[in-house]
Amino acid sequence: MKRAKQLGLVETIYEENGADKNNASSYLNKRNKSQLSTQRYKYLICIDFEATCWADQAPPQWRESEVIEFPAILVNVQTGKIEAEFHKYVMPIESPKLSAYCTELTGIKQQMVDNGIPLQTAIMMFQEWLRKELRARNLQLPKMSKDKMTGNCAFVTWTDWDFGICLAKECQRKRLKKPSYFNQWIDLRAVFRAWYKYKPLNFADAITHVGLTFEGRPHSGLDDARNLAALAHKMTCDGAPLAITKDLAPFQLNSNCML
Repeated sequence: MKRAKQLGLVETIYEENGADKNNASSYLNKRNKSQLSTQRYKYLICIDFEATCWADQAPPQWRESEVIEFPAILVNVQTGKIEAEFHKYVMPIESPKLSAYCTELTGIKQQMVDNGIPLQTAIMMFQEWLRKELRARNLQLPKMSKDKMTGNCAFVTWTDWDFGICLAKECQRKRLKKPSYFNQWIDLRAVFRAWYKYKPLNFADAITHVGLTFEGRPHSGLDDARNLAALAHKMTCDGAPLAITKDLAPFQLNSNCML
């Protein structure tokens, strides 16, 4: 119990009536504001790719997973408000026909990806969106200067798969230029496990564990990203310190010309 209190996992219990109820609300509001004010990152960009997949989980024969949905959610850590969204469907070229399993899992229909854009185009459009949103709020991603502590906005994913495996391998395989800022991110699952001392079975289990309700359709990239933003805000309110957990190029600065 002592350790739980030190971690901020045990709340003071108040009677739900009159002045006591107001005291409880005031206490929790002050506590949350104090914890939020200590967070280094003022904004987060939550990303959850959807990719081609097959019923046995592993791509058959030579096939590899390709991004087919590219969503990004810009969330204000202080308020929990989603202030901007980016969303594109992406056309797969190595395995252009979606499996029945993929469509059932993600809700993405064949026509959506047939009318989608190439991954390189999606990355370029995302970069224009990102440049606009960051400049509008005077935000900076990590490692954009020699002072590596200046970043006040960071990418967030659930596990390392999105950036560390899916995007990295596809860009390498297709010889696409991947912006260097995709090399650093916060794996929210790793932070979740460390902070709550709990290993969720999956993303939905993590949402439930902290008392949230999943909104939308599971495995929809856009809905998953929105719920990831909600979870990140809840964790910061609970006092979880967010920090970069993975860096694919630890000795390389990001180029300012990229943004």
